[in-house]
Amino acid sequence: MTTLAGKTALVTGSTSGIGLGIAQALAAAGANIVLNGFGDVTAALHRIRACGVQAWHHPADLSDPAQIDALCAFAAHESGGVDILVNNAGIQHVSPIEAFPPAQWNKVLAINLSAVFHTSRLLLPLMRQRGWGRIINIASTHGLVASSGKSAYVAAKHGVLGLTKTVALETAHSPITCNAICPGWVLTPLVAQQIADRASAQGINPQQAQHDLLAEKQPSGQFVTPAQLGALAVFLCSPAGDEVRGAAWAMDGGWTAQ
Repeated sequence: MTTLAGKTALVTGSTSGIGLGIAQALAAAGANIVLNGFGDVTAALHRIRACGVQAWHHPADLSDPAQIDALCAFAAHESGGVDILVNNAGIQHVSPIEAFPPAQWNKVLAINLSAVFHTSRLLLPLMRQRGWGRIINIASTHGLVASSGKSAYVAAKHGVLGLTKTVALETAHSPITCNAICPGWVLTPLVAQQIADRASAQGINPQQAQHDLLAEKQPSGQFVTPAQLGALAVFLCSPAGDEVRGAAWAMDGGWTAQ
């Protein structure tokens, strides 16, 4: 399948987990990929190039607007233009609000929300010049509902959905769309660590900790996979997604249906 042949996608936070899964799905559909992140860059580039497309990497820290500027300039220069932007990078900090460190609040909002604003404002003009574009923001079920201890993350992800709707309206009369995907639990390294921490704290085995984690929120009892999220991203980039605008698409095993 080469439905995206000739297109270039910038995927933030894409050296592992959800971001790499989405990048690989877009590459399998023919898109060249600009990766960003701090994981195993060599392995990530190898996985993308194995799809027969070009791939680059830029290590920008998305908490720094100047580095975001450099990332977007690099992506446009190396590939000749960016057609697809996937804002995936995110961090988490869990703490009751009265004990939440202000520095952590600022960093979570900078990476999870402000970076989405900066990449969008920088790359949308290039999409307008090229006459086509897709902005896909990876939000979360926490953009739709809340959980205790995650005030900064929940606030940021709710903000991402508001920003998504605004950009969708501002691009509504063009061949550019902006949508959000809201995953539930995905077995990323971050979630694997949460499972390990739960098992250690409660003195239970990892299998029981995983079961309990899913049972609390996700009725299907199954993790969403990066490949499933990637397939949805490819759909949103296809002609079938032309009139999907401003959506907050939940892929969460029934979490938000409750």
